[in-house]
Amino acid sequence: MQRKTPSCVVFGHGHEESDALRKHSILAILFAASAFLAGARLPPQGPMPEPRPDAGQATNPTSPSSEKAEPPAPEEVPAPQPKPDLKDPEAPVPSQPPAPQAAPSKPGPTVQMQGPPRPPGSPEEGKPPGEQTLEEQHLTIEPESDAEHAECTAALQALGVVFKDAPRIDDGNGCGIDKPIIVSEALPGIKLKPEATIRCPAALALARWMKDSVIPAASAALPEQGRITTVNQATAYMCRLRNGAGTGKISEHARGNAIDIASFHFEKGEDVAVRSRRDDPTLTGAFQRTVSAAGCLYFTTVLDPESDAAHETHFHLDMIERKGGYRYCH
Repeated sequence: MQRKTPSCVVFGHGHEESDALRKHSILAILFAASAFLAGARLPPQGPMPEPRPDAGQATNPTSPSSEKAEPPAPEEVPAPQPKPDLKDPEAPVPSQPPAPQAAPSKPGPTVQMQGPPRPPGSPEEGKPPGEQTLEEQHLTIEPESDAEHAECTAALQALGVVFKDAPRIDDGNGCGIDKPIIVSEALPGIKLKPEATIRCPAALALARWMKDSVIPAASAALPEQGRITTVNQATAYMCRLRNGAGTGKISEHARGNAIDIASFHFEKGEDVAVRSRRDDPTLTGAFQRTVSAAGCLYFTTVLDPESDAAHETHFHLDMIERKGGYRYCH
């Protein structure tokens, strides 16, 4: 019977103990390292970097900066301000005001100087005169020279016109006559019905037109009717705008410069009414067309029934002054 060798048994047992001790040692080392790491802390302040020789040049953006380094002064390097997105109407506006910009090289629009307030409805406010009422135009009565008025009335008396002076008329808004007269006879023996309140120059033009054109034309065209005894007028002085409109230019009737003739009454026969006679082949038609054309020799405006619908029943004769002595006759 053989005996087992003890050394083999001892060797195997010693190997197992060596492995166990090694494992325990590793575990102890790991435990000690964990404890050491758990208690370890970073230093409160890291090492300061050494200044570089080329500090005046641009620094490397990857280099760490010092916490104690002072930022540049605001007046030397202004801090950039965030700009809102102009395309986005709801973009936030920066809390600080933007830096002032340089003045533009080109001058801006001229600022209108302030002055006294303009009257309401004046053309300066943008409302054209053609759209203004009589009240909005702020017109005044045209003054008349005493010398010119005396010369005019003397000419009327020389022609035999029957008239009388009247007090100054002022109906406001530019309506009125500085030196009005009331004419009852356009020429001796020729009544003006009803009496006409007008300025002397208009009365003088009427008398000359009657004497030099109307009476000779009537004698040539209508001799069988006798002489003219009455001139029937439709409108003399009247405060209104042209054609009685609500807006526009003031009528010459409102200044005493106009008279409307509706008909002529003859000694024998019927009245010759003013109406459309463009195609009238009779002598009555010839008479009306003749006196209408002759009116432009004495008045600066002549409108007859061929002018427009507003003058279908009368002649409109006025003494408005235009630039260059221009006259309008239709």
